[in-house]
Amino acid sequence: MSQFDAGVVFGKFWPLHLGHVELLDRAASICRHLHVFVDDGPEDVAVAVRVRWVEEVCPQASVRSCPDLCGHESEYCSRNCSEAYAAFVRSQGLVPDAVISGERYGATLATCLKAASIQIDRSRTECRGREIRADITGHWALLAPPARGHYCQRVVVVGAESTGTTTLSHDLASHLGAAWVPEYGRAFTEQNGLDHTWTSADFVHIAERQTRDIEAAARGDHAIVVSDTDARATAIWHERYVGSPAPSYVVDLASAAPPSLYILTADEIPFVQDGYRDGEHIRGWMTARFREMLAAGDVPFVEVSGSRWERLRTAAAAVERHSRLVDG
Repeated sequence: MSQFDAGVVFGKFWPLHLGHVELLDRAASICRHLHVFVDDGPEDVAVAVRVRWVEEVCPQASVRSCPDLCGHESEYCSRNCSEAYAAFVRSQGLVPDAVISGERYGATLATCLKAASIQIDRSRTECRGREIRADITGHWALLAPPARGHYCQRVVVVGAESTGTTTLSHDLASHLGAAWVPEYGRAFTEQNGLDHTWTSADFVHIAERQTRDIEAAARGDHAIVVSDTDARATAIWHERYVGSPAPSYVVDLASAAPPSLYILTADEIPFVQDGYRDGEHIRGWMTARFREMLAAGDVPFVEVSGSRWERLRTAAAAVERHSRLVDG
């Protein structure tokens, strides 16, 4: 049985970390109705994104944004700040009987609301949000999975058949200490054979699976993910095997969480037949088509050629130039 009927939690959740998750889990366990307010201040992660983070880890709560009513870090909050937030809570038609917090302001806010103050010891992290923001990669283990997915740097290697995409993507992931996501389309082809009659539904399935694999890796233990192809590249393979543009849904999958960099493998190396390839005669066309697609997009790309190690050096330098893992 819940200890309280209605509880409130306030926070920036910038970024959402394991301490927040611990607090929310505890709050949900003691409140029949939990209301979480996400502060809409000058944060560089939109409040709508942070609301979705909280909704994901605490689906039983009612989560909404609230205005930034004091404009400073919570440790500087005064009685006036708490009075302002208490007035906001009442304006929402709420009469909470508990304020759950991991910080000192919670007791003052609870007094203003004539509610119980529940202080949660966030034992899983001693870092504050601003410390984590100052070094996202250094505090990666403290981020909650939705925040990892937001901050993770995705790098995608694309290219025609037998142009070294798998070798380069694997080499690059190893060099960077990153997660590697293999090409699901290859596994699909091996399972169904070259005689398979390709349909748009096949490519939708491949694009969805590749996207899921990339996003699952992005929420994992590594701040960088290197993928051997993605949904946008799948659209080119649709053109190759179906003979028409892919459904817009396939491209939209890649656009939802675009990589920070595409790497295109050139086709100057010898073609190697491994029993599942049939595109030697169109490698030039496909490379040109990839180049055209990437040039028309908003994501930076680099084309690599030369030996295996020359390609790796060029790709690694490009990742460094286009890293999105910056402060904040």
